[in-house]
Amino acid sequence: MNMKRKKSHSLQFALCLNNKGYPASLEVGKVYCVIPDDQAAAHGYLRVIDESGEDYAFEANRFVSMELPLAAKKVLLSKRHKVVA
Repeated sequence: MNMKRKKSHSLQFALCLNNKGYPASLEVGKVYCVIPDDQAAAHGYLRVIDESGEDYAFEANRFVSMELPLAAKKVLLSKRHKVVA
């Protein structure tokens, strides 16, 4: 499957509510970029870019989805690229 990067206005974000068992990977109260993953979602998981800068699937109930203004999305996206680069 050919996956193209989505523009910043279509990115999804989620707020971490619970990091139990993953204190080095997730911070409660932090907003994470969500990577669309239908297979993970079908099993009750959400794929996010964690503190390591890599994407991992965590239980979806650890997060709440957030709709952010475009300016906030751009800031989070630029921060993500600095971590990954």
